Amino acid sequence: MKRKIICLMAVIGMLAIGCNDVDDGNHVDPITIYEKIGGEWNLMNLKMVDEVAKANAIEPNEENLSGLFNYENFKIKLNVDANHQPTTYEVLGNVPPLFALNGYWQLSSAFAQPNAQAVRILLYSDAQKTQQTDELRLTSVPGTKREMEIQLVRTSGGTPFITYIFKLGQN
Repeated sequence: MKRKIICLMAVIGMLAIGCNDVDDGNHVDPITIYEKIGGEWNLMNLKMVDEVAKANAIEPNEENLSGLFNYENFKIKLNVDANHQPTTYEVLGNVPPLFALNGYWQLSSAFAQPNAQAVRILLYSDAQKTQQTDELRLTSVPGTKREMEIQLVRTSGGTPFITYIFKLGQN
């Protein structure tokens, strides 16, 4: 009787193991940054860095803007289509504009750069993406933690003078 039970258990075990799918080698597209950053993002922190003061070791050279000018209500929505391709963006909340409040967007690269340079979020006023209005640096890409960091750098004659650092989170 014990032998029949053992044989029956072995057969059931073999059937269970035999039901596992075998990797058939089908191609799976890599995950793009578009898939990671598409959606609505809430402001966690906004910091303004005075690059001139910082370069000259003048303190203070940073200011937290998170609780000022209604920025606690800041949200940005990066819309993508069903194929995870960028469409439009929109800044939500009654905040002073640091860049155009709506338009179209795309990334400078769909994947992280091997040289560790920040991928750029290119902002456009037109759907054909011929009239660029601004550029944001994506300095931290969301992973298991649904957080990212983007920077808006203002320059004069090619020299940065102020940087806005947005830390964003997604629910």
